[in-house]
Amino acid sequence: QVQLVESGGGLVQAGGSLRLSCAASGFSVSRNTMGWFRQAPGKEREFVAERNWTTVIRYAASIEGRFTISRDIAKNTFYLQMNSLKPDDTAVYYCAAQQGGKYVYWGQGTQVTVSS
Repeated sequence: QVQLVESGGGLVQAGGSLRLSCAASGFSVSRNTMGWFRQAPGKEREFVAERNWTTVIRYAASIEGRFTISRDIAKNTFYLQMNSLKPDDTAVYYCAAQQGGKYVYWGQGTQVTVSS
């Protein structure tokens, strides 16, 4: 059974940092494309970052240079380090995993709130 569990969200002031974690079970983060998405109130879910099973990494333009996606194969966990946070980054953040080229597995989400 595939399961993704996020943690690390919270309240932070603008300019601060948070690191989100996504612990995976039932599959290997080293063999699948893993990604982060977010959904702000009243808006659609949007792509944030992804890493494929090799070293290819892609970021949304709105967060590039501030966020970093990484993984720990030994812990079967991947991360999103978020620096220089802005109020516009406030959202529920979701981790997700691909199968067959599509994101089919999703975590429950973790709230990130950035105060001005």
